[in-house]
Amino acid sequence: MRISRNHHARMLLTKTFIVLLLLETVAFSQQSNLSAEKRTQIEYAVNKFMAANSIPGVSVAIVENGEYEWSGGFGMADLENSVPATSYTLYRLASISKPITATAAMLLWQRGKLDLDAPTQKYCPAFPLKDSPITTRQSLAHLAGIRHYKGDSQEDPEVGNTRHFDSPIDGGLNFFKNDPLVAQPGTKFNYSTHGFTVAGCAIEGASGQKYVDFVRDNVLLAAGMTHTRPDDRFAVIPYRTRFYSKLKSGVLVNADFLDSSYKVPGGGWLSSAEDMARFEVAMFNDRVVNHVTRDLMWASQKTSDGKETGYGLGWGTGKDLGVVDVGHGGGQQGTSTFIMMIPDRRSGVVVLMNIDGADSSALATDLIKILLGAGK
Repeated sequence: MRISRNHHARMLLTKTFIVLLLLETVAFSQQSNLSAEKRTQIEYAVNKFMAANSIPGVSVAIVENGEYEWSGGFGMADLENSVPATSYTLYRLASISKPITATAAMLLWQRGKLDLDAPTQKYCPAFPLKDSPITTRQSLAHLAGIRHYKGDSQEDPEVGNTRHFDSPIDGGLNFFKNDPLVAQPGTKFNYSTHGFTVAGCAIEGASGQKYVDFVRDNVLLAAGMTHTRPDDRFAVIPYRTRFYSKLKSGVLVNADFLDSSYKVPGGGWLSSAEDMARFEVAMFNDRVVNHVTRDLMWASQKTSDGKETGYGLGWGTGKDLGVVDVGHGGGQQGTSTFIMMIPDRRSGVVVLMNIDGADSSALATDLIKILLGAGK
């Protein structure tokens, strides 16, 4: 009997998910204070989500009382080679890169080296003057009027970029720097990954270092994020996951190609659940920026007519759970990510998946509810 390729793929997928439900790989954690009850609930929530949504691999991490308590990997980082996901597995952060960039910019502000309200060209002369001045504060808050991608499909040369750039700033600016603004700066919230390339350019000008070097030396190392690095498609990077997509038929395939070297500040870092948990801990405990700077980042910005945007400086803000939460989500080829933190409880979760189009925010919310005692 002949078996079609699609039928064979479905059979392989079914077998894979039997393994996923039976196999949970829990990696090392710095602390082991997470209660057995909460850990059981978290493991159940993750496995249920994976089975319901055909997720190949997930890594999660838990922070409570301002400390990194637990992390684990579920399913597979590489289906073809049967490599399990662990808390060390490196995923594309996508837009979770934005809080990292914002933290670097705010550290320079804290040190008195970056004026958030000065015209961008003071630090980034490569970005041309526009009809109205743009500031770094506006870029970090998505209030600068800088456009996002031209389209939202793989055919868009920005969304599906295949060129490699040695400089994420110089290469990235060339995609949009000569385009007109889509709104008067300060008047409208317009989400823009390109705006974070401008912020990365300002970081270079204010610090005198390359963007990646400054972030590594002053944010990542200070937070203990020793495995986080740019997503370089040419480099051999240990623990990097494979990237997947799901067809309408439900079959998993390798994700469309992406070279994110043009947008590292807004969507081009790789990291692990463990490293991102350390980032949350660093934010809670003033290890990179102090609490005054942190609270400024976490405060919702306003448009020029006084309307709240629900977004701070590189961080989303909300109160859907009855308490203030901050965080960010991300999605691009082969990845769906979310970090969520509850400042008043000094608690947070990290969710990293190696598939695009998955509702990472839903799983993160389920896990936060467990930490808040609402997950039973």
